[in-house]
Amino acid sequence: MSNEYGTFSDNPQTEWLSEPDDDRNMKLLRDFSYTDPDGKVWLAPIGSVINGASIPAPLWSTVGSPYTGDYRNASIVHDVACDQANSASDREAADKMFYLACLAGGCNTAEARLFYLGVRIGAWGTGQAGWMARLRPKNLLFRLRTEPRLPEEQQIRNKFDSVRAKLETLAVTDGFDKLEALVNAELK
Repeated sequence: MSNEYGTFSDNPQTEWLSEPDDDRNMKLLRDFSYTDPDGKVWLAPIGSVINGASIPAPLWSTVGSPYTGDYRNASIVHDVACDQANSASDREAADKMFYLACLAGGCNTAEARLFYLGVRIGAWGTGQAGWMARLRPKNLLFRLRTEPRLPEEQQIRNKFDSVRAKLETLAVTDGFDKLEALVNAELK
C-alpha cells in the first residue's frame, strides 16, 4: 500500500518457527521494507526473526494481538528496528516509524495513535524493574482473563488507560509531534 505516509516493499514472506519457548516467532523468507515519508528505508532483511512483541501482552485485548489487523506489516519492520536499536533515541525513531507505517498500512489516525501508545508502553515497561520479563507472552496468551492477574499487568493497563484518555483530547489534525510530546510527558 502506498500513500503520503510511506510505502511497503510488498507483501512479507514468512514461515513459522517451531520453538519450545516461543511459538510466535516467524522468520522472513525475503527482504521486506518500509520507506517512510522522508525516504528512509527501514529494512527487515531475509532471515530476520520477528514476533510482534513490542506491544505488551496485557494490552492485546485492547490494542490488538500480534499479526492481526492493518498494523501487521508495520510490526515486522518495527520488530527489526527495535532489535537493531542501540540507544533510546534509536528506539524512539523506530516507534515514530511504526506510527507512520501503521498509517501507511491502512490504520486510521485513532488506531495508529493507540498502537503507538502500545509500543511506547512496551518500551516504558521494559525499564520498569524487569516487568516485561515477568510478563512473557507464553504465560499470558492462552489463559482466559477478564482482569489482569499480576500487579505488573494491572499497572501497565492502568498507565495505558490513563494516557489513552489524554490521547482523546488531541484533534485528528494534530500531528505526530503533539502525540509524541503528550506520550513522553505521561511516561516519565
